[in-house]
Amino acid sequence: MNGSDRKLETLGSGGAFFECPRWHDGRLWVSDYWRYQVVAIAPKGATETVLLRVENGSTMVHADLSAHSGPQSNDMVIDAAGRAYVSAIDFEAFADMATTNLVRVDPDESVSVAADGLLFPNGSVITPDESTLIVAESWAQRLTAFDIRPDGSLTNRREWAGFAPPQAPAGPGQSAQWSCAPDGITLDAEGAIWVADAANKRAIRVREGGQILEELRAGTWTSLPAPWAATTGTPCSSAPPPTSGSRRRRRPGPGQPASSSPAESTSPTPAAPEMERMDRP
Repeated sequence: MNGSDRKLETLGSGGAFFECPRWHDGRLWVSDYWRYQVVAIAPKGATETVLLRVENGSTMVHADLSAHSGPQSNDMVIDAAGRAYVSAIDFEAFADMATTNLVRVDPDESVSVAADGLLFPNGSVITPDESTLIVAESWAQRLTAFDIRPDGSLTNRREWAGFAPPQAPAGPGQSAQWSCAPDGITLDAEGAIWVADAANKRAIRVREGGQILEELRAGTWTSLPAPWAATTGTPCSSAPPPTSGSRRRRRPGPGQPASSSPAESTSPTPAAPEMERMDRP
């Protein structure tokens, strides 16, 4: 299925860089990365800026991950017990493709390494029965699964879905072609996973083992950072990244060279991406 029977429409706009969408309490909650905000978007497009932890009118530090994570934290998923699993990345060592950790933050704010040796851990999901955590490893071009023990520790690491390794560059100065660089992911009601392929301007729906069930092309978007699917069906939302920005460090994609200096744009302000929603007709 190529996604041609799906309708694509704008759900919300005006953000700087939407990431990590989650459906909660009848609205889509999303991080606006460059504006340091979390916003909630209603089905008809009404947007509200929300804060997740506030004391005496100010945001507070919930947990310090610096001792266990890389230079940057990335995506996150929370289980029913309130444990947060946070993926750490290292853009400073992009050319080396350094491995990083998946970090666990318990409700008592204690921090530990849940899994190490991951190749750019990105979006994560937990199955409805709370038995399995699945994380996208963007550089490894795979989805990796773990069993979740009662205490929140992870075991039985295995490949949930794998994609072909990147091809060699076609010639000098040309980028390698990646089969799939999984970014944001989400489970649907049938147990399949929607995967945002940051290398190929598409979202794909894949089942365990790697079979691709559907594909939705993103047109002129640079990438699709994060899709989501409701637990009652397979609608999906995606957040295209900004096309320009003012003195932002460029996040290089698969097959692209790492930049040693911040990328600058002639545009004085970041472009405003839109949240796109697709539904079956």
